[in-house]
Amino acid sequence: MASSRLQIQPDEAVLLRVTHSNIKSFSAEIRFSLQSSVEAVKDKLWRKCGTSVNSMQLELYDDANSKISSLTDDSRPLGFYSPFDGYRLHIIDLDPSSVTAGGWLEDISSVEKYSISEEAYDKRDGTFRKFKEKMAAQNPSAFAPKITDDYMEDLCANIKVGDRCEIDPGEKRGVVKYVGRAESLTPGFWVGVQFDEPFGKHDGMVKGVRYFDSPPLHGAMIRPDKVKVGDYPERDPFEEEEI
Repeated sequence: MASSRLQIQPDEAVLLRVTHSNIKSFSAEIRFSLQSSVEAVKDKLWRKCGTSVNSMQLELYDDANSKISSLTDDSRPLGFYSPFDGYRLHIIDLDPSSVTAGGWLEDISSVEKYSISEEAYDKRDGTFRKFKEKMAAQNPSAFAPKITDDYMEDLCANIKVGDRCEIDPGEKRGVVKYVGRAESLTPGFWVGVQFDEPFGKHDGMVKGVRYFDSPPLHGAMIRPDKVKVGDYPERDPFEEEEI
C-alpha cells in the first residue's frame, strides 16, 4: 500500500515574508527548508526578532493576504502547511512581558539625538563633505549630473497615451499607457507600454510606484528612443503558423 504521508524532497525550500505582531516595522524575506520542523522555524525566527520559541505563535497567509492556517504543531515539517514563495509568515508574541512588547523597540522619541551646526561641521576636517569638495575640485565631471531631468523629452513630442507602438529592437507590440518622468527610475523621460503578449516585467508598478495598470508581465518602462508609434495592430498569434 502506498504511503499517504507528505513527501518532501531534501532540497526543497520556500521564500517567505516574515512580519511580527509587536514590531510593525519588522519585515524580512527569509528562506526556509520545507523539511524544517515548525519548532526549528521558530528557533530561526527567535534569533532574528527576539520572541522566544515558547511564546511564539505562527500564522501563514497567502499572497492575497488570506490566512491559510495556524502552525500549531511544532513537530510537523513546514512543508505540511503547503507554503509557497511569496507567502507571509506572521509571528504573534504571546508573552506580555516580552522584549518586543509595547513597541519600545521602535519608539525612538526618547533617544537623545546628536546634532551639529552647519558652521561647526564646516570647520571639521576629514568629513565626507570635505572629501566630496576635494574630489569635485580634482575631477568636476565626476560629480556632474550624468542624465538631466529633461533627457529625451523632445522624443516624447509625438508619443501619447493610447498610441499603438512597436519596440525596437525586438518588434514587440503594444499600447502606450504612460509618458513622462519616473521618480523610481533614473532621470529623464520614459514611456510606459502594455505589451500585447506577456513580454514585460511588471503590471505597471515599478519599485513601489504605479505608473499605469496592465496585466501581470505585460508592462514595461522604456526610453522613448526605443518606441515607434503608428499603425502597429495586434498580431494574430496564428498568422505565421504553417498549415
